[in-house]
Amino acid sequence: VQLQASGGGLVQTGGSLTLSCAVSGQMLDMYTLGWFRQAPGKDREFVAGISWSGGTAYYQDSVKGRFTISRSTAKDTVWLTMNSLKPEDTAVYSCAAKTDSSSPYTLSNYKYWGQGTLVTVSS
Repeated sequence: VQLQASGGGLVQTGGSLTLSCAVSGQMLDMYTLGWFRQAPGKDREFVAGISWSGGTAYYQDSVKGRFTISRSTAKDTVWLTMNSLKPEDTAVYSCAAKTDSSSPYTLSNYKYWGQGTLVTVSS
């Protein structure tokens, strides 16, 4: 499985941005695709995830109501739409995939990782 994240950039507080994760390769064993972020000086953390078959979405509490994760019907792209952005959302965002039914919230459960895309929210 290959993952390619894109769409990062500079946005003002309160603005919106949509990140894309292009998915290719062997996807038959895909179970969940997740978005993670790492702010400067902090650990990488779970942001949102979506189950590959049923489309169930999972969110970190701090982004609920502001971020939406979705996937294309062709299952080759996953988007993270981010609204009402705050300076604390500034981070490098990465997409990752896991191939089993383990918790979608745990970083170590993800087997495949794409490179990150930087999101900067100015105050």
